[in-house]
Amino acid sequence: MRTTASRTALSLAALGLLVAGCGDDSKGSGASESAPHTRPRALEVAKAWDGSSAAETWRAGYYPLGDPVQLPDGAFHSGADKEAYLSRNFALRGDLPKTSRKDAKVTWRDGESLTLPLMDARATYDKLGGGNGPGPRLTVTGARLGETTVATSRGPATVPAWLFTIDGYDTPLKRVALGPSKPPKSPISAVDSPTNELWELNRVVAVAADGRSVTVRAHHGACDDGPAVDVLETDDSVVLSGYMVGTKDGICTAQLLAEKVTVELDRPLGDRILLDAFTGRPVRGAE
Repeated sequence: MRTTASRTALSLAALGLLVAGCGDDSKGSGASESAPHTRPRALEVAKAWDGSSAAETWRAGYYPLGDPVQLPDGAFHSGADKEAYLSRNFALRGDLPKTSRKDAKVTWRDGESLTLPLMDARATYDKLGGGNGPGPRLTVTGARLGETTVATSRGPATVPAWLFTIDGYDTPLKRVALGPSKPPKSPISAVDSPTNELWELNRVVAVAADGRSVTVRAHHGACDDGPAVDVLETDDSVVLSGYMVGTKDGICTAQLLAEKVTVELDRPLGDRILLDAFTGRPVRGAE
């Protein structure tokens, strides 16, 4: 299964020193062949979830995949604006509206819906980051309640969103106005500890509009060629196994990095559950 990796926007955590493993003769993060060492664990995870009560709970809930924020058209006008957004540095000029609504409705394309608590404008603004940090800021001048479409574990859904007016932009920044449903307990435990052959995935970045590819952030270290993601597809689930390629012998600084990896599927994701082989749980979406 082909995967491609993007080395943009790495997240780093300095942890001291570790001894990097060796002997992995897999190709780099763009490798086209599957990683056979991941398959037994992926099969265990798929077997545990397929047809389980946890899967039933998951399919009945609202679990967004990808970013809950949709940027204004033409974003960004400058490098300073982009820096402000990436650092979550916003300034509020004026008051945010209040609403008497307490509930929010999620509606899927097949007509099914789910009612969840509505997040008010202030709480949603705080999710953007608020921000009193140094450097450039994006100025919010107002907001109104509207709707947007998001990718979810059950396919695209229409959800309420707060539409924030950003100074200098003609269209609003949209932020989903509700949180996900409580996740079910996994029917299978996580792996005890990560290895070069299996590592926990960071999160879902995006699902293609046609559902035929999924982009995730996958972890790797400082002394390898990057991450790769193997995929196991069943009728009810898609199990992703993150691993490292091109590992080297010797002492290596223990840095935890993450890269975007896009995995192509044999058929659209649909309402199949996207699972992480390492944790045994659904791959989490953006917060």
